[in-house]
Amino acid sequence: MKKITIVLGFLLSFNFLFSQNENVYKVHSHNDYLQNVPFWKAYAAGASSIEADLFLVNKGLYVAHTKEEIKESFEFERLYLKPIEQVIDFEGGLQKPLQLLVDLKSEAEPTLATLIKVLEKHPKIISEANLKIVISGNRPEPANYIDYPSYIYFDYQSLDPVQNADILKKIALVSLSFKGFSPWNGKGRLTAEDLKIVKSTIEKAKALKKPFRFWATPDSKTAWKALAHLGVDYINTDMPFECKNYLQTLPSREYRNTIFSEVYRPTFEVDQTQNKVENVILMIGDGNGLTQISAAVLANKGETTLTQLKSIGFLKTQSADDFTTDSAGAGTALATGKKAPNRAIGMTTDGKSAQNITELLDTKGYVSGLVTTDEISGATPSSFYAHQKDRSQTDEIRSDLEKGKLAMFISNDTQKSFDSKNSAFSLLEEVSDIGNSKSDKVAFLMGDESSNDNQKEALARATKNAIAYFEKKSKPFFLMVEGAKIDSYGHANKIDGVVKEGIGFDKAITEAIKFADTSKNTLVIITADHETGGLTIPQGNMELNEIEGDFTTDDHTATMVPIFAYGPQSQLFQGVYENNEVFHKIIEVLQP
Repeated sequence: MKKITIVLGFLLSFNFLFSQNENVYKVHSHNDYLQNVPFWKAYAAGASSIEADLFLVNKGLYVAHTKEEIKESFEFERLYLKPIEQVIDFEGGLQKPLQLLVDLKSEAEPTLATLIKVLEKHPKIISEANLKIVISGNRPEPANYIDYPSYIYFDYQSLDPVQNADILKKIALVSLSFKGFSPWNGKGRLTAEDLKIVKSTIEKAKALKKPFRFWATPDSKTAWKALAHLGVDYINTDMPFECKNYLQTLPSREYRNTIFSEVYRPTFEVDQTQNKVENVILMIGDGNGLTQISAAVLANKGETTLTQLKSIGFLKTQSADDFTTDSAGAGTALATGKKAPNRAIGMTTDGKSAQNITELLDTKGYVSGLVTTDEISGATPSSFYAHQKDRSQTDEIRSDLEKGKLAMFISNDTQKSFDSKNSAFSLLEEVSDIGNSKSDKVAFLMGDESSNDNQKEALARATKNAIAYFEKKSKPFFLMVEGAKIDSYGHANKIDGVVKEGIGFDKAITEAIKFADTSKNTLVIITADHETGGLTIPQGNMELNEIEGDFTTDDHTATMVPIFAYGPQSQLFQGVYENNEVFHKIIEVLQP
């Protein structure tokens, strides 16, 4: 008994988790008795309606789809009524509405009469305010509904109006076979003709002012979403857990975009030429895999500045010690040209410091800078100036910043997080001050700027002013720009943030490409350190700039990431190769 109580407590706790932030989508567990654990699996999943097909055999009530499938252990009372009583006892009554849809497979009146006799033995059930017992399948004529006890309701399977108010009160829902209106298999979308028919059917059913359900529906995520959005009240499924989880999380996985990146059309005047490269702008979208890019593009009316570029390749992202890299391992590979262990900042597998690109270019007369929406000690930016065994060594990393070769940085630090008193960098008041400065060591702390209403402009403004700063120098420059928050929202599985940050990153890309067209000697490279979230885009709406995202993990994945390049010798970055090769390709194009 103790074990049963523990299991019951676990299942009800699980059900409680699903019931938090309950939305309008209700799940109907179709043919529930075919589940490996009838009733409990659907109830724990948060199903609002549970279906049991019922046969009257030798004065006993059994659940099965056909008479031939009946087993002695499939007693209706044991599989459904007693578990419901257990829930009532455990919870002190049902804590949310539950519909028990009893689909009569044997003759209506004798089966229903026997059912009522059995139900009368369970006063807790028939008096439970949150439980509605609904008769479907073989039913008496609607005119006779009023002859049955007050706790018995009926499933109305017609679109004909019901004039009698007393009969209407006995109707709990309206159900129709989906196959009677469309042959759709749940993949792709309904044809325009079928959509019109299905919408019209739902509207007619809703006119009865009762909840509506289709049965015989395709059982897929695409179908669940389509039917839910069309206004079907109970979504029919044989997979109650998967369906409930999908629908419960759907609002958080759908995003309708209202912030857009104005697409810049590059001139391509010096793109893919053999002209000399003076400056390099390396842009890293942290966690910005192909699907993240696709989400931003599709939410941005189908194109971005990034999608105008012609030199495209893919990077393999494995670190020195793991199949799936972290930002430290990937950042170090990009910054030093050497594969590194996860968590290592600017260190090789043997624990030695690896010369990074800002250090190397300093010896060749270059000035370098970093722009990031992360703190300057974040794993990606620190890979371009620091050398520490572990990314968590923040104090040591910040010490390396002071010893490094950066002339300028803009980061998401605040005055509180950055020790300006002991820094060689002059902190400026406004990001525009960076663009106007001629000092050798300058910095701007965006602080909370990248979290306000203008957050999607912050990275673009910072990039524009960083470029303006370097234009005042008489030396060639290297600039790394990181859109760090794409990764953050990927970890949080928030598609809205992924899209907004992706569009903000594209605005920064626009500033870099515009400068490349003006200068004619600047190479812009855009890539990612890794993909985050295992994102897919199953559905969306181009007219509404709407994206549905579905994440498979809250961690990084090992999928290849795109690399784009624009400017002289950009073609060198085409193809498929290891991420550490980016460093070597940059050095190659900078050779005299």
